[in-house]
Amino acid sequence: MTVRNLDALFQPKSVAVIGASKRAGSIGAMVWTRVLEGGFEGPLWPVNPKHHELDGRPVFADAGDLPEAPTVALICTPPATWAAIVHRLGGMGTRAAIIVGQARTDDDRTGLRHALAAARPHLLRIVGPGSLGVVSPALRAHLGAPLCTVKAGGVAWVSQSNALTNAVLGWAHARGLGFSHAVALGDEADVDAGDVLDYLASDPGTRAILLELDSVRAARKFMSAARAAARNKPVLALRAGRSDPADALYTAAFRRAGMVRVDSLDDLLDEIETLGVGRVAASDTATIITSDRGVALLSCDAFTAAGDTLAHWPEQVTEALAQALPQAVSGNPLLLGDNARPEHFGKALEVLAPHRATGTAFVVHTSTHGAPVAEVAQALIAHQKFAYRGLLACFFGGVDTATRDALHAQGIPVHTTPQRLASAFARLVDYRLGRELLMQTPEGLPAQLPGSIGAAQAEAQGALAAAEGELSNQATSGISNEAITEAKSEAPPVRLTGEAAARLFGHFGLAVEPKETAEEIVVDITVELHDDDNFGPVFLFTAPSPDDVSPPMRAYGLPPLNPILARDIVSRSPYARRVPAEPSLVALTALSQAVCDVREIVGLSLALRVFRTRTVVVAPCIRLARKRSRLAIMPYPRRFEETLDWNGLHVTIRPIRPEDEAAHSELVKAMTPDDLRLRFFGAVRGFDHSQLARMTQIDYDREMALIATITDEHGSEHTLGVVRAISDPDNETAEFAVAVRSDQKGHKLGRLLMERIIAYARARGTHWLVGEALRENAPMIRLAQACGFTAARTEDPAVVGFRLALDDAART
Repeated sequence: MTVRNLDALFQPKSVAVIGASKRAGSIGAMVWTRVLEGGFEGPLWPVNPKHHELDGRPVFADAGDLPEAPTVALICTPPATWAAIVHRLGGMGTRAAIIVGQARTDDDRTGLRHALAAARPHLLRIVGPGSLGVVSPALRAHLGAPLCTVKAGGVAWVSQSNALTNAVLGWAHARGLGFSHAVALGDEADVDAGDVLDYLASDPGTRAILLELDSVRAARKFMSAARAAARNKPVLALRAGRSDPADALYTAAFRRAGMVRVDSLDDLLDEIETLGVGRVAASDTATIITSDRGVALLSCDAFTAAGDTLAHWPEQVTEALAQALPQAVSGNPLLLGDNARPEHFGKALEVLAPHRATGTAFVVHTSTHGAPVAEVAQALIAHQKFAYRGLLACFFGGVDTATRDALHAQGIPVHTTPQRLASAFARLVDYRLGRELLMQTPEGLPAQLPGSIGAAQAEAQGALAAAEGELSNQATSGISNEAITEAKSEAPPVRLTGEAAARLFGHFGLAVEPKETAEEIVVDITVELHDDDNFGPVFLFTAPSPDDVSPPMRAYGLPPLNPILARDIVSRSPYARRVPAEPSLVALTALSQAVCDVREIVGLSLALRVFRTRTVVVAPCIRLARKRSRLAIMPYPRRFEETLDWNGLHVTIRPIRPEDEAAHSELVKAMTPDDLRLRFFGAVRGFDHSQLARMTQIDYDREMALIATITDEHGSEHTLGVVRAISDPDNETAEFAVAVRSDQKGHKLGRLLMERIIAYARARGTHWLVGEALRENAPMIRLAQACGFTAARTEDPAVVGFRLALDDAART
């Protein structure tokens, strides 16, 4: 499960507290008190056979006695009772439960297993056990036992720790900060971090997500959810345990997902201010505005330490400031002078506004007789509309509550020191750069021929079969076939070295050379692949220090790698500037392709020997086995490629790839304005890079886009049509869309693509395929009906809906 019924947790309409109590210190009393104090305005029902009344409300003896099914139930009873309670609630129609108590003993864990089994038939979601609860302040829903009530805000908090959750909620409460949602996951028996990220990614009330975790339980689901969330909003992660050997792998996984890792709880708390109040800065440079030279120097030091960049102004900015603020010393930082008045700060924002090169505005100020903090704050509020690229403030000594709240109300974050402000900005820049990395289009490398991939797979399978044959030949008459089969499954991996390894790698264009060479070696990069318990197959790249002073390179990489991701790894090498990057990029992506396409590879070790103009493999050792963990990130699914003759053309139908961006842009341009309007339900002139990147850089685990392409006489590919299906995280329903070049309409290409996306969705186990079209789009309506869809009315009379049941479960 993923987001199924999570709306019941975050948007509850009614709440039942099972085990509500008056006994001081009991879980039932703490939970009941917090729900009351939070002021939840929907129906709230206490359930406890030992009470008749609590705080003026009638108490129900059993959940079955409630007037209706609660949206969410808070279970505060012993573990032995959980299964029966969940069974009763599920049968009534309750969609979510939070188990506050903990499962400490074997008997408790048995009770939990029974509760999960009782929930499954009803799709009832369970948070916990051992969860502090779920808080949605906008609805005044404090579902659990947090130590304080929570204000509404724009940041979501998600944590595996109850203690940290309480600490963070209390810290924010004392500073007038709030949250869109706060979730303490507990033991994650059902609802986990990936589920919550999935939900919050599309939650309109959440501008950013702060995540604290120790471990990831379902890596592919987590990575898929994190990548989707990070494309939409900042996701910052804190993980304690830098001494953990796996910690560097978590850093790599967070980076691959587009998340920003923070180093301390202080950093994460600062982002509650920065992101919960303000917005992501639209620049990676900044201008500091202050009145004091000493403050300016401190601010510059803070910026340098955080790795931030002060903006370089064009000459016209200096000239404009000299006219508007003649007493100021132009430059970055901008010094308004000891006699600065509050209005001068506002005027500076106004003058800088038209000049994009000045970046985000940072006002750093300590109160003076001529410019008290409260009055400067009012000037910032009055001129905030001019801060197009973001505005952050730092007031030494702090501000009074009324001023702070007024700044917050206008979206202006307030920090207490330049160091905190600079570090917070650095993390915003990291997010923007990480998101841009996700959205970059890789350089197109020559596609690997299916024949060579098949040959590599045959090599691996043949080596395993030979080893298993030897095992069978060694069996005596006293060993059963079952024992032989079990022995094969538990047999150690088969190792390929020397010529055998070189032959397998050769299918992917990797050159293997002897260790000895007279050519100058720049560096040997050690490459290892191992099967991680959480993230599946992962690469580890290490290289020695070039000068015995700088640290050696040690970097993890999660396959699949493309040239952009490979370049990100290579750029961290201390040798990166000594040689051209291209040979190493080709080698890394080829290694990644071998691991993705030959699933029998469970491990490898080798050296990538980097020369001045080329990169080769040295001393490879490949470990093969029948089983390995699945990759944390779904690789390009080559199995869906096919080539056929269609209307006199040699057409390839395959999944879309990131390097198809240019051809996809060409496809859009080849469609008439009316066809674009019918496809996108409105006037469309074209798409920019970020929009095209979203169309071509897809998560093959949840989204599939199949394109029909032809290759011209010059070897260039052209896209003739595309069909897309995006499933919900539960794989219950997928929504389809199809587009065909206007000059290819009427040749049944749309039907060809639709048949394949239907087959894909059915094979994936999706229950329903749905779509919509404008009522005037008669060709699309005919196509859908010809493919078996039933048409139905929608809430919009101008739109027709389509629905196709893909399996027997959907038909009944």
